[in-house]
Parts: sequence; structure tokens; C-alpha cells
Amino acid sequence: MREVRPCVYILASRMRGTLYTGVTSNLVQRTWQHRNDLVAGFTRRYRVHTLVWYEMHPTMQSAITREKAIKEWRRAWKLELIENTNPEWRDLYPGIL
Repeated sequence: MREVRPCVYILASRMRGTLYTGVTSNLVQRTWQHRNDLVAGFTRRYRVHTLVWYEMHPTMQSAITREKAIKEWRRAWKLELIENTNPEWRDLYPGIL
């Protein structure tokens, strides 16, 4: 059985570029899907492939609640959230493999 690790994540097209906020139970797999354009829609259309922020949660419900809250935030708040932990906007994907 696959281990469930709920998390909220933000992808970016480039530094301070287009942002996408999502929730998943498997961050490695979901990020790989985005990076390889296997997810139809926003991330494929706008080439949003770089994992710039993520946050693990104890339950899927808490992750979903956090994702919904972040999606309602102003853009400036999302940029600040990212830059507080990843000021260079490094791609975090290699570190989660």
C-alpha cells in the first residue's frame, strides 16, 4: 500500500512568475506529473513546472483547508510565503526525491 503524505505545494513558471497552488498525497509523483505535462490544464498551458514551496500536513483535510486558504490570498502574500523559505526560488524537486 502507498504511504499517504498530505501536502500543499506551490509551483512557479519562473522567479516571481505565474504561480499554481495544489494539494496532493504524493508530492514526488504529482510534481513529476506537472513537470512532464501529464496534468492537463493550467500548469501545462502556462508552463508552471518548478516546485518552489511545499508544506507537509498530518491529514488530508488539514492540507485541503490550507490550500483553500492560500488560494484566497493576495499574490504578494504568496510571494512572501515562498521567499521566506526559498529566497532564490530554487527548484525544490531534486531535494524531495
